[in-house]
Amino acid sequence: MTNNSWTLQRALPYILIIGGIIAYICAFILTQDKFKVLENPNFIPSCNLNPIISCGGVMQSKQAAIFGFPNPLIGLGAYPSLIVVGAAMLAGARFKRWFWLALNAGMALGTAFALWLLFESIYRIHALCPFCLGTDAVTLPMFWYITLYNVDRKNIRLPKGGAQRVYGWVRRHHLDLLVLFYLIIIGLILNHFWYYYGRNF
Repeated sequence: MTNNSWTLQRALPYILIIGGIIAYICAFILTQDKFKVLENPNFIPSCNLNPIISCGGVMQSKQAAIFGFPNPLIGLGAYPSLIVVGAAMLAGARFKRWFWLALNAGMALGTAFALWLLFESIYRIHALCPFCLGTDAVTLPMFWYITLYNVDRKNIRLPKGGAQRVYGWVRRHHLDLLVLFYLIIIGLILNHFWYYYGRNF
């Protein structure tokens, strides 16, 4: 086992616990505000800061309940399981390969869904929800490091040769790539909403 994989093995439980707690809090606040909006259509969520940073605008969109119920309810069910997995790892639990692959697949779907919602918020709804952004901000690294952990532990097996050399490079620059992805997202947001923020600088 490499030193990098040992470090990730030690860090992953904390990534899951901290990320899961942050995402759960965001999902809980969004769910609570959604119920208040349903009870009182005139209710203004506390995160309605301006025409761009507006939870209310996002909540009232059709994308906010894509499966027929409020999206944050998915987070209320999913993120506690990540907290439990992280806590179990700290307690010394070991999980089968199928479990890690299933968790990785679930996180891949969750991350894809989060990125799709982010795209819809920017380019279709034209408003951003800070609590949704908070969920996105922690979902991505949880998926990223679960994937790296699975490759390190050979739960995901790469073919020999070029794929392993590429992974070696990715593994050395894992944090750089994560930061780069964040910068790309920030750049897309600023570029799209510059008409508002540019005139207010």
